Amino acid sequence: MERVAALDEPLKKILGGTTAKVLAEHLGLETVGDLLHHYPRRYAERGELTRLSDLPLDEHVTVVARVADARVLKFNQGRGQRLEVTLTDGSGRLQLVFFGKGIHKPHKDLVPGRRAMFAGKVSVFNRKLQLAHPEYELLDGDTDGGAVDAFANQLMPIYPACQQMASWKIAKAVDAVLPSARDAVDPLPPGLREGRGLVPLTEALLKIHRPATKADIADARARLKWDEAFVLQVALARRRFADAQLPAVPRRLTPGGILDAFDARLPFTLTEGQTKVSREIFDDLATEHPMHRLLQGEVGSGKAQPLDALVLTPRGFRPMGEMTVGTEVVVPSGATALVDGVFPQGEREVWRLVLSDGSTVECDDEHLWIVSSRATGERVLTTRELRAALLDADGRPRWSIPPAAPVDLDDGGPRPLDAYALGRMLGAGGTGPAGRTVPDAYRNAPAKDRRALLAGLLAAGGETTGGGTLFRAAPEPLAADLAWLARSLAGTARTTPAAGGGLDVHVVLPEDDGSALGRAVLAVEHIGRRPVQCISVAHPSHAYVTDHFTVTHNTMVALRAMLGVVDTGGQAAMLAPTEVLAQQHHRSVTEMMGDLAEGGMLGGAERGTKVVLLTGSMGAAARRRALLDLVTGEAGIVIGTHALIEDVVQFHDLGLVVVDEQHRFGVEQRDALRSKGGQPPHLLVMTATPIPRTVAMTVFGDLETSVLDQLPAGRSPIASHVVPAKDKPHFLARAWERVREEAAAGHQAYVVCPRIGDDDEPAAATGKKGKTANDTAAQPSSPEDLAEKRPPLAVLDVAEQLRKGPLVGLRVAVLHGRMAPDDKDDVMRRFAAGELDVLVATTVIEVGVNVPNATVMVIMDADRFGVSQLHQLRGRVGRGSAPGLCLLVSEMPEASPARARLAAVAATLDGFELSRIDLEQRREGDVLGQAQSGARSSLRMLAVIEDEEVIAAAREEATALVAADPELSGCPELRTALSALLDDEREQFLDKG
Repeated sequence: MERVAALDEPLKKILGGTTAKVLAEHLGLETVGDLLHHYPRRYAERGELTRLSDLPLDEHVTVVARVADARVLKFNQGRGQRLEVTLTDGSGRLQLVFFGKGIHKPHKDLVPGRRAMFAGKVSVFNRKLQLAHPEYELLDGDTDGGAVDAFANQLMPIYPACQQMASWKIAKAVDAVLPSARDAVDPLPPGLREGRGLVPLTEALLKIHRPATKADIADARARLKWDEAFVLQVALARRRFADAQLPAVPRRLTPGGILDAFDARLPFTLTEGQTKVSREIFDDLATEHPMHRLLQGEVGSGKAQPLDALVLTPRGFRPMGEMTVGTEVVVPSGATALVDGVFPQGEREVWRLVLSDGSTVECDDEHLWIVSSRATGERVLTTRELRAALLDADGRPRWSIPPAAPVDLDDGGPRPLDAYALGRMLGAGGTGPAGRTVPDAYRNAPAKDRRALLAGLLAAGGETTGGGTLFRAAPEPLAADLAWLARSLAGTARTTPAAGGGLDVHVVLPEDDGSALGRAVLAVEHIGRRPVQCISVAHPSHAYVTDHFTVTHNTMVALRAMLGVVDTGGQAAMLAPTEVLAQQHHRSVTEMMGDLAEGGMLGGAERGTKVVLLTGSMGAAARRRALLDLVTGEAGIVIGTHALIEDVVQFHDLGLVVVDEQHRFGVEQRDALRSKGGQPPHLLVMTATPIPRTVAMTVFGDLETSVLDQLPAGRSPIASHVVPAKDKPHFLARAWERVREEAAAGHQAYVVCPRIGDDDEPAAATGKKGKTANDTAAQPSSPEDLAEKRPPLAVLDVAEQLRKGPLVGLRVAVLHGRMAPDDKDDVMRRFAAGELDVLVATTVIEVGVNVPNATVMVIMDADRFGVSQLHQLRGRVGRGSAPGLCLLVSEMPEASPARARLAAVAATLDGFELSRIDLEQRREGDVLGQAQSGARSSLRMLAVIEDEEVIAAAREEATALVAADPELSGCPELRTALSALLDDEREQFLDKG
């Protein structure tokens, strides 16, 4: 279908080569149509002064302001001169600077009282915002420019611009092509346009670029948003319609099959969310056209550990009870991943695994462990299964837990001593900064530093034995540190009482014998009932590292759908992006299924099936067996990589394709696998963590969506409120009263600040405003931060003000990353013991603090923190039986974007909703294409979050239109618009869901 010639005209034919080249290279505008769809970002009125408070640092901006002052200053002993011009808009000031010979014209033009448009890149000099050598266009007074005439009686459009092309130059370019707007093809059917009260497209383009009134802008925006939403939804509706016409074999649940047998063995009860999602999936599988469903936010299945069990994070171990959605944890391979689900389980029976080196780890009976044995290799077993088969026939331990990969850690504290030298000192009986123990900053240090520290300890106080190194008679704290260091490096450390007191520590490291060192499970002891919770990890391995560097595991939900298809006589294929992930999935599935995964094999269950692995690196014999099992139907489940797509792979009856990490596969790869069924198979795509593009795709996508988004059960509610400290200072006073009330009731409070403080803080330790090298509290400055013209509030200052003011009489202490490790430990211990009422801290409280008695958190300058960080901080309260309260203090004005963001955070505890808020901050990227870095979005007017109502209505209209006229034969203009807006890459991208 040909596009309209007038809008397809290259800009160089109308604007000339130089201007067209700049527009193409820097703004991606190549045709008349591109420029007509380059809409103004905002509009300035003749009588309006644009606020200078929203200027973003390091970005190119256009402002409309009045000159308040202009003066010429000399420098370089009088040889140089510069012109400094101060602009004002009534709410803030901005400085312009011109140098050398370039000052003469602006000195003449920019006199006090003169109003103009200015364009340049925002920078900071002497702690003031400035534009250096900006372009400008006078808007009143004497001028040869045409801007006064052009904008004298109408709103002035301010276009998204670049350093090479100011907004008013873009406006002049638009003037040159605006007559072509009359040739624009209107994609909306007349009935829909009239029914929705939308203006014609030509009128909308004229009004968006040259509005006479604000009503014109509103009319144009409403119409152009509908264009974008409707054309996209028609494309997606056609995809859904085409898929719905394809035949598929219904896969209805079969009672008494392998799924029922699997469910009967589950050591846990499916959550309400899992049950609901399974029902959605099985309803789709039962239909006669292919399922196309996205499973978003997959979670673990009820495995739990006590709240004081430890989970390894990049900054060291943290209690399970401190885990929140968004917490970064370490996975067994050494990579990091985010916690994407936290699920308190109330009180349960707790058991303790005792390992061969004396270390222990606690969990409930349903917890899953990656273990290995001489007979079976690596398996995934519950605590209950370990208890039932703990020893071999000869009485030796059957199972061992493999080590986690050594990882770099960093607790943010200083390490002034060489690690090896400190180890030598401690090993020889000396004392380090924290006595004869290893300071946290050295324990939670990069792996090379921990290895050097351990080497120093063993060199000074160890002796080589047949199977490692023996450190004799270490004091108990040092012995514990020695063992910790060895385990952190994938080694083992066994402690035994020494004859003369203290502990002997026998250390074995992997390099001593060249192999990985598992620790045998010697016993599983019952402890009693305790509060527990489980977490799920957004990582393909579904695993994380827990106490003493042991490895635990999370399960996958999609297995039940695969088993349901096998019950119908069909086969299920899981496509994983890497061999490692495919192998992990295969191991996880086979171990969870047990003998149900050994169908047709000796010892296999009667109702079982065979689960095979197919990857590119398999040997020829194993590959032949796998291919034979697939073509004969003996294998009900196959898990593999791109090797599944090859021509030689044939299925007996492919019923379901499960795609993991779906954004890693191209449409051709997915279609190649789907084409291997006699009829199109059902499709389930999975994503563990919503990413911006995925969130956008779930709004626009052609996949039905299942979301596992249950909020944690058993947690006390947390109420969140915004405290507008500047607009309503009495609200802040009331916040401190609430803190006093909680303290009077026996509870405790956190006060969080974005900065440490300390006036003599060295400049070298400070990065961006408020960000220190040794503290992760502060976030990069936002535009609102810059406008405030004051540094972020600091822990040291706020604590002093609270002690002398609103919290006088309460026990107040500070905590931050630059404190000495022993001081930090002491404060944390006292707060946890209830000896302090209020802890004023940076976000260092993320590490090592779990106080169920803390019920209120006041976050100062809350607008300086990101959405996920606010959510994570908020999770520190409401951990006990009493409800939590989080107060978000901000001096931002009510209409500011920062306040809107805080209000949104206060309105929900739902991590999925907060990911949507985060998306709204960053926008969607190119929803239909893969160019997310630097490329223009295909959505110029539509905002995924703000315009959900438009999108929903457009989806409804598009679905009805396509159902009535799938080929759009009655809508040639719409077909033309589809062809224009959806190039081949984007058309294919629709198929990715």
